[in-house]
Amino acid sequence: MKVLIIGSGGREHALAWKVAQDPRVEKVFVAPGNAGTAIEAKCENVAIDVCALEQLADFAEKNVDLTIVGPEAPLVIGVVDLFRSRGLDCFGPTKGAAQLEGSKAFTKDFLARHKIPTADYQNFTEIEPALAYLQEKGAPIVIKADGLAAGKGVIVAMTLEEAEAAVRDMLAGNAFGEAGSRVVIEEFLDGEEASFIVMVDGHNVLPMATSQDHKRVGDQDTGPNTGGMGAYSPAPVVTADVHQRVMDQVIWPTVRGMAEEGNVYTGFLYAGLMIDKAGNPKVIEFNCRFGDPETQPVMLRLESSLVLLIEAAFAKALDKVEAQWDPRPSLGVVLAAGGYPGDYAKGDVISGLDAAAKIEGKVFHAGTSLKDGQVATNGGRVLCATAMGSTVADAQQQAYRLAKEVAGTVVSTALTSATGPLPASAVSTSSKHYRSAVPPRAVNRPAHGIRLVDKARHGPCLRLGAPRIVSTRHIG
Repeated sequence: MKVLIIGSGGREHALAWKVAQDPRVEKVFVAPGNAGTAIEAKCENVAIDVCALEQLADFAEKNVDLTIVGPEAPLVIGVVDLFRSRGLDCFGPTKGAAQLEGSKAFTKDFLARHKIPTADYQNFTEIEPALAYLQEKGAPIVIKADGLAAGKGVIVAMTLEEAEAAVRDMLAGNAFGEAGSRVVIEEFLDGEEASFIVMVDGHNVLPMATSQDHKRVGDQDTGPNTGGMGAYSPAPVVTADVHQRVMDQVIWPTVRGMAEEGNVYTGFLYAGLMIDKAGNPKVIEFNCRFGDPETQPVMLRLESSLVLLIEAAFAKALDKVEAQWDPRPSLGVVLAAGGYPGDYAKGDVISGLDAAAKIEGKVFHAGTSLKDGQVATNGGRVLCATAMGSTVADAQQQAYRLAKEVAGTVVSTALTSATGPLPASAVSTSSKHYRSAVPPRAVNRPAHGIRLVDKARHGPCLRLGAPRIVSTRHIG
């Protein structure tokens, strides 16, 4: 069997790595891939852009048996529809179903129609009504660009001034291009966030392991949102009782509601949830694919064949299979380019990866490329050091060991080693709308390169996102 993975991030490296473990799979093509997928066993990169749908379908028609879509962009523009029209197996939702991620306004209206719990909201395309609504509701409040914005189109405004600036930037300032031509203004939620990902075959649902990602770039929930600075699995806030509530109040009504409206859903469905103190879930967002960086720790725990699970989905038999999981928690920390999520440089050579490969765990590549045979930075989120442990704290320390191997032997002068003790376990606290990483204190950020910031000794080195540590009583 030959499989095509569409995408180039850490999620796609993790998916390719997991798919390649199936003994029936002889080759995994990744389009366009990264340095990690270029050197991963049984994997090969293909130089096709994720949105070059006809080229992807042409390649799949000649070379592969199954395609798995990683990122949201090709789903939203109809890659699954095209593949199906040509008789090709492509796992993911259709263009119509992918509106759940492609338009936040569509999603909020859908949730309202089907009485699925979510924050109060209104949609706006004009500045003055939006500003009037802000004055009525006050701050804190949340401003969201309607369309795709690479995980950065959400502003949690703690003051009216911030909220008004966000509205003006999106509706008049072209901050997110077409994605910001309509905005959703919604209630500020207090609680703890969790990522609840399931596989859907149109009728049946198979839950994946829960996880929690951390979006803010700075220490103590500070700085702008990113695509994600770290994640761990499972999410302790998702107890058995909360899990059942999510299935009954969110997942099943969504799957059935989409079918009722003519958008039968197949593929991965990711519900970004806020869980309040009473264990009640509210939907923050839907994604139509696996999360990044959640995929990395989740795939590390998955013991079943991902290919077999996807085949069951194509057979509409997800109710007849179970996913097996390593009971140990896993955790991934993102090594990001200096300046991310703002401007950052590319092309800084990274080494230490060979040494890290000898340590238990896995370093997944995201924004990397091969430069004269060497691995170099090629994006904002560069690597994700991922490990398991008997507790989340143990998994974090092991992930830090991996990260520091990379940080300690880099070639670029912008990348110097971090020494000193590993950061102590952090204490979980409730988030404000988005729960985020608490990385070691960031100081002396270089203009380029990637760096690990260590609390004990500061200096330009790899910048690392470090999720908070919480209890691990619930492994789901």
